[in-house]
Amino acid sequence: MEGDLKRAASIIRDRRETVVFTGAGISVESGIPPFRGPDGLWTKHDPSFIELGRFLEDPAGSWVLIRELFFDAIERAEPNRGHIAVAELERAGFARSVVTQNIDGLHQMAGSEKVIEFHGTTRTLHCLDCHTPYARENVDLSKTPPRCASCGGVLKPDFVFFSEQIPEDVSRESFAEAAAAGVVLIVGTTGEVMPAAYVPVVAKEAGAVVIEINTSASSYTKDVADIFLRGKAGDILPELVHEMRGAEKC
Repeated sequence: MEGDLKRAASIIRDRRETVVFTGAGISVESGIPPFRGPDGLWTKHDPSFIELGRFLEDPAGSWVLIRELFFDAIERAEPNRGHIAVAELERAGFARSVVTQNIDGLHQMAGSEKVIEFHGTTRTLHCLDCHTPYARENVDLSKTPPRCASCGGVLKPDFVFFSEQIPEDVSRESFAEAAAAGVVLIVGTTGEVMPAAYVPVVAKEAGAVVIEINTSASSYTKDVADIFLRGKAGDILPELVHEMRGAEKC
């Protein structure tokens, strides 16, 4: 893999316009469980609790699991070496943006500045009745469902539920970034969730080099990725940054 790592570093260094496309795999190393796979949340819980229709019918019931599986888990997490390495790529001028499927805010905590959250975030909520926005730190989750201080309406987290559309501005910006990328660095996603999975495909069709970092082969590996670096994001990404720094000194 050393040769592929050097080649990946050289491509990112030369092309610079890298879009980092991340999924649950990068945050697993921070203690946040993935949704899919052998240990995924959906093997243990029926995901219908975040289907929009069910939430609207029984917000209190849905909020019990939302608080436990999303807010409690995420609020215990800290950015790992993978998140930090991504932020270093941005600060060094090699990464133009991060398009993430994650809702945990760990890229921002690590220092990344241009982060497009394809599936939304747990960091904010809004009232379903009067649409008042709330920062997470201003919401008491000890009682479910949390309610609006202005009108008493139910609060909904600002992440995308099943049967809910991706916000048009987020989708447009994500695919515009992909189309402008010289490199797409896929990290920790298998490419199973649509339409987010098309982001690297759009970049590839526009001429970008696709570099994949995953612990196992994904739907991207054979037909989309130009370079596949097998391993954990927290191991591979710091090595990639180190390789690029070394090459710059030569």
